[in-house]
Amino acid sequence: MKKAIYPADASTTVGPYSPAVEVDNRTLYVSGQIPLDPQTGKIVGDDIVGQTEQVFRRLNAVLAAGGYTLADVVKATVFLTDMNDFAAMNEVYGRHLASACLPARSAFQVAQLPRGVKIEIEVVAMK
Repeated sequence: MKKAIYPADASTTVGPYSPAVEVDNRTLYVSGQIPLDPQTGKIVGDDIVGQTEQVFRRLNAVLAAGGYTLADVVKATVFLTDMNDFAAMNEVYGRHLASACLPARSAFQVAQLPRGVKIEIEVVAMK
């Protein structure tokens, strides 16, 4: 069984996808989150640190809507428009995902992300 998960404060998605999909009440696949403020529709943060902080606020909101937390994350994929931002992103990432069992992770530099942002992160969480 699968069901779409929408956080209460979610802005409307810009395409045919769900913010997250839960499978068998056990695994949550969270779509890539960008540093968007769902109330204003504006991008939060001018630099990678500010944008990464906002991405984690969005991830927390989507995870919570499904009854998950960052501690449940088993896999993360990070998309950056500039790999030179990796160290600064990694510092913020480490603060939010510090645990005894860190999730598996991939990080990629991409040519462009929606709305000209510097970062997007998608995660998979399990109960």
